[in-house]
Amino acid sequence: MPGQRDLVVGRVGRAHGVRGDVAVEVRTDVPELRFAVGVRLRTDPESAGPLIVTQRKEHSGRLLLHFTGIDDRAAAEALAGTWLVIGESEAGQAGEGAWWDHELLGLAVHDGAGALLGQVSEVVHLPGQELLAVVTLDGREVLVPFVQALVPEVDVASGRVVVTPPEGLFEL
Repeated sequence: MPGQRDLVVGRVGRAHGVRGDVAVEVRTDVPELRFAVGVRLRTDPESAGPLIVTQRKEHSGRLLLHFTGIDDRAAAEALAGTWLVIGESEAGQAGEGAWWDHELLGLAVHDGAGALLGQVSEVVHLPGQELLAVVTLDGREVLVPFVQALVPEVDVASGRVVVTPPEGLFEL
């Protein structure tokens, strides 16, 4: 749909085996819904899809998917790096204590005492955790682990995030 915002729910990783399975880096709190058998996913780049999930399994802590028409290792390898997306209208609410990346971008970052530290410029997704990239008032980038202990408050409606960083994180 024109003008619709795409939300990333995953990224295709490496091929697994020789029959077209791929590992997927999950970027959603509801993978059982987003990657259920029969689900049709749009892709970025658009030319890689759409992809329809025909099989879903866990292997060594990773999600493996098989898509219609991706039936060998070469086809699976060609998908590596492809973003799996849904439209904002398909997503619904992120749920309590969860946010879509685009909702966090541009939020003002304050410390526990209320001092302005900077602004969220990006949400960095790593295999083990997410980080908030914060551009400080003097233009530096600081990466803050996006965990409850360090980011106790996110208030999208008021446009602010409160962080309680360890000593020295925001100093030069």
